[in-house]
Amino acid sequence: MNDLLLIALFALGGAGCAGLLGALVLRLVRRRSVAVSLAVIAAVTVTAMLAGTLAVARAMFLSPHDLGVVTLVVAMAAVVSLATALLLGRWVVARSRELSLAARDFGEGGSFAAPPSPATAELSALSRELVATSAKLAASRERERTLEASRRELVAWISHDLRTPLAGLRAMSEALEDGMAADPARYHRQIRTEVDRLNSMVGDLFELSRIHAGALALSPSRMSVYDLVGDALSGVDPLAREHGVRLVGESVERIPVEVDGKEMSRVLANLLVNAIRHTPADGTVAIATELRPDAVVLSVTDSCGGIPVEDLPRVFDTGWRGTPARTPPAGAGLGLAIVRGIVEAHAGTARVRNVRGGCRFEVTLPIPAPA
Repeated sequence: MNDLLLIALFALGGAGCAGLLGALVLRLVRRRSVAVSLAVIAAVTVTAMLAGTLAVARAMFLSPHDLGVVTLVVAMAAVVSLATALLLGRWVVARSRELSLAARDFGEGGSFAAPPSPATAELSALSRELVATSAKLAASRERERTLEASRRELVAWISHDLRTPLAGLRAMSEALEDGMAADPARYHRQIRTEVDRLNSMVGDLFELSRIHAGALALSPSRMSVYDLVGDALSGVDPLAREHGVRLVGESVERIPVEVDGKEMSRVLANLLVNAIRHTPADGTVAIATELRPDAVVLSVTDSCGGIPVEDLPRVFDTGWRGTPARTPPAGAGLGLAIVRGIVEAHAGTARVRNVRGGCRFEVTLPIPAPA
């Protein structure tokens, strides 16, 4: 029993020394390639086995001949083991090098395609993650291109919409300055109208820039949907009367929500104004609510005749103004983009769909937890 314990201690001592030396070498080469690390690990494993075996052989007091035979056998086994480990390591490194080349193309703006050759489980898992990341980045690039195109269109439209009232203001001011205005009071009223129009456009641009910059600070409080809808209907009633449009809001329940009253009033006002402007005289604009298990849906339905199916995905895009028949005289295509931004800031969603005779805009807001 003592002999076995002594042999075990000699084997443990020899293998332990080789292991400690290998750990030190591995630490020194930790910034080198995977091939170097694999070579060190293989060498440490073989050296630990060789050292333990030789330590036990010398402790057993073998004859010089027997000790030489054992040393030769162990040395040959170590050489074969080390060569096999290095060859297998080169296979692993080759697979990782192929993956590195594929990732390099991915980093240069292309899409990632996993190498066709088989690889280890870890490299295969890494390939799958890179494929998923490539798909996400491709979608992100597409969104960025769409957003950039939308921004260019917005700049072009805003430039055109600003140029028209500014040209009118300049012409009217010159006419007043030269005393050529036959009815100065009418010119003053028109100047006031154009200034209000410009002020509204600048306000929408400022609001949209805050939303895109993530600087929209909300001050949520618990309030009733009934009160929000009532205030919004009161605000747009004069416009509806001017256009000969009937407002319907009977199907509104007293459902509590936790929202920023000012911002959500702007959402409802934008939707109602948009619906009134696109509804012909004697048409109807209806606002209603629907209670769901975890949310409340506010809907605004107009009688515009519907939106082309191909345009539905773009309705809430910045600068979208659709066909000329759905383009308000002073619109810059910002109102619905602001609606979506404010609703999403409240963790809600904004959607639109066609219904019989018109379209329906739906705003879904989460219901607050019971106090």
